[in-house]
Amino acid sequence: MLPSTTEILLIRHAPVQQAGFVTGRLDSPAQMPDAASLLQLAQFIGDPQHLLASPALRCRQTADALFPDRTYQTDARLWEQSFGAWEGMALSQMPDIGVRSSAELASFCPPAGESFADMCLRVEPVLHEHIGRATGRLVIVAHAGTVRAALAAALGGPALAMGFEVAPLSCTLLRASLDAAGQPVWSIGYVNHGGAA
Repeated sequence: MLPSTTEILLIRHAPVQQAGFVTGRLDSPAQMPDAASLLQLAQFIGDPQHLLASPALRCRQTADALFPDRTYQTDARLWEQSFGAWEGMALSQMPDIGVRSSAELASFCPPAGESFADMCLRVEPVLHEHIGRATGRLVIVAHAGTVRAALAAALGGPALAMGFEVAPLSCTLLRASLDAAGQPVWSIGYVNHGGAA
């Protein structure tokens, strides 16, 4: 790995205890897997040089379980997308918004919530703050939407990241370096590796 390259490994939190509901900004606890599964994932990740997490309880629980001897920072910009009036709603009762293109979905804003495109605007600066500055691997424990927002940064736009599935406890690896103008140049190592059903 070149010294100017930053590796960013994004981990989606463990499954929420109460599945089947919209839990964007709800601070729902995680259902942690058995110790052997956590150890296997922790060994795959290795020892990160830098560790960040969303402030959400499910993300902090996941980070604490995977890295019990590490301290880490939380960053509110890593929170999941806000689904506004839909928060806590059963997935089976979600309004039908019809068939929309990826670009339309990225810009769609739930009532009193935020669009995925808006989410990308707050997540991308977190990544940029570490590119070229963080040596070694930066691990971020966050949400499916956060992972997609990072992929949107790497791919060049929110619409391009809408089709990715992100399983709980899956890993997505990005690499970035800065060009002569200070702009990030991205590559994608892998997406949605492993993960819990």
